Amino acid sequence: MSSHLEVWAPDGLPEIAPGDDLVALLARLLRDDPPVDGDVLVLTSKVVSKAEGRVVSADDREQAITDETVRVVATREHASGVTRIVENRLGLVMAAAGVDASNTPEGTVLLLPLDPDASARRLRAGLSAAFGVRVGVVITDTAGRPWRQGVTDIAIGAAGLVVLDDLRGQVDTFGRPLIMTQAAVADEIASAGELVKGKAEGRPLAVIRGLGHLVTDEDGPGARVLVRLGDEDMFQQGSAEAYSQGWKDALRGQP
Repeated sequence: MSSHLEVWAPDGLPEIAPGDDLVALLARLLRDDPPVDGDVLVLTSKVVSKAEGRVVSADDREQAITDETVRVVATREHASGVTRIVENRLGLVMAAAGVDASNTPEGTVLLLPLDPDASARRLRAGLSAAFGVRVGVVITDTAGRPWRQGVTDIAIGAAGLVVLDDLRGQVDTFGRPLIMTQAAVADEIASAGELVKGKAEGRPLAVIRGLGHLVTDEDGPGARVLVRLGDEDMFQQGSAEAYSQGWKDALRGQP
């Protein structure tokens, strides 16, 4: 494990339009300070979505959210409308299905990439070839967290990186075995990158140096393995929804 990290976000990436060659644009951005072997490149999903043409006309953002929703987890009414926490087509549980109306022209919204892991693999292949080094790539999006104020960035796509560091079977400093510990290092990397990228500074790419031990020769399974659904999902409903379902089951005589 590294005891020293460098994290920075280069300035100068232009506004991205559908069909843009994102590999070429990122290579140009990094030309004066090129990545070295073992660097991790952290890229916000907005620019990937724009390059892949995931900008759609939507006078009604709510309809776009509905179209991207697979399952409603919880809803909460407030003064400015209704917040929906849903599972989207990627299996991600987040507010508004990841549909974003910021940093996009009026009357449009941004959808998440169709396959963020595939996008990360393409970017990794292109940038590794451009600089002749082995890099990892993380594609990020912003999400809230249960029981915690504020939002943070998480990994929704990854390539060439250990995304889940399984520490089970190792021992702690007192010699006790670790039974449950799996570190979501891709999410931690996503958040580290966001500290220098920011939300409104126009720097969608961060470079992290010092994590070469997590960068792999193969693309790996991607960020999809971080998603916990099905039998592993202990919070399949919001509290209000679960309470309502409990009353319905009780009235039907179900346990």
